[in-house]
Amino acid sequence: METKNATELTEFVLTGLKYQSEWQIPLFLLFLIIYLITLIGNLGLIALICNDPHLHSPMYLFLGNLAFVDTWLSSTVTPNMLVNFFSKSKMISLSECKIQFFSFAICATTECFLLATMAYDRYVAICKPLLYPVIMTNRLCIRLLILSFLGGLSHAIIHNVFLLRLTFCNSIIIHHFYCDIIPLFKISCTDPSINYMMVLIFAGIIQIFTISVVLASYTLVLFTILKKKSMQGIRKTFSTCGAHLLSVSLYYGPLLFMYVLPGSAEENDQDMMDSLFYAVIIPFLNPIIYSLRNKKVIDSVTKMLKRNV
Repeated sequence: METKNATELTEFVLTGLKYQSEWQIPLFLLFLIIYLITLIGNLGLIALICNDPHLHSPMYLFLGNLAFVDTWLSSTVTPNMLVNFFSKSKMISLSECKIQFFSFAICATTECFLLATMAYDRYVAICKPLLYPVIMTNRLCIRLLILSFLGGLSHAIIHNVFLLRLTFCNSIIIHHFYCDIIPLFKISCTDPSINYMMVLIFAGIIQIFTISVVLASYTLVLFTILKKKSMQGIRKTFSTCGAHLLSVSLYYGPLLFMYVLPGSAEENDQDMMDSLFYAVIIPFLNPIIYSLRNKKVIDSVTKMLKRNV
């Protein structure tokens, strides 16, 4: 119900992760190291792709953009979380809260589209190798990237516009380590049913569509590689596609439960663990997954080290 005579709140307190006081410094150092490795890994991968002509292909163009989005996503959430480990107030204004969620929503949605685009690229490369240069032209790749970022931007704008209808006067406590949309709904003194419905509809459509593209692409890839008689070709294909499938499965799991199947108010701790996984851990893991499972990337790193050491 709306509270007409209550004072509207414009500042909130992020409770952050729950931990005992003796874990404050170890957890801070742990997440600081994770964040630094995330930056080094993703920015290093981008630099490697830009500087090595052998990596100037659609697959690595999409991978470089995924690394950029992971860097952006982690930088939206982690620095503020690190500051709050030692901050006494942990205050954040409503405008800062909306900006943080807006940035996060762009990254999270864009990554969904990028993962689907990468799956389609692997389908064309493996199932239609002779037509690959004709289908995956530079123009198509740029269009797919633009559509991915526009999809992320549009999705973020929709939810931020609907946030304008909410007022906050019940509580200043946000049970999360960053400003996510579901915890905001839970402290709103305006009925957030419409907002919940919009999250369910748009997040559901985006995730169902992108997951369907990934599953369809890799189902066709699986049938194609099983027809091959060369064990070396099968191993190479599984190595390349396995990294992508691992990244997709790790990313979509918690995201699905957070927004398509949102939990109750009593499940704040589980929601935070899910958010921590896809907002902090996944950007940390992605460059490791794609680099260690990719021979071209390893060869490129080896050549670079030989030139400079």
